[in-house]
Amino acid sequence: MTLSKNKKRFIAGAHCPKCNALDTVALTLENAVETLTCVSCAFTQTQTPKQATAATRQFEQLIGVFDATD
Repeated sequence: MTLSKNKKRFIAGAHCPKCNALDTVALTLENAVETLTCVSCAFTQTQTPKQATAATRQFEQLIGVFDATD
């Protein structure tokens, strides 16, 4: 999957890890770094493709995998 620079993809049904708001989480990709952003509380979390690949199980089709414990 490729995301164009600065294009936000909102994740339906996702809860923000910080404020727990529903449907406010967006994913962007810039310079091979994925960034998860909450438009409600401005929480951000980033990861490299290597981190996302390590968390993906075989045959899954995912936009991104973020560890909520960060």
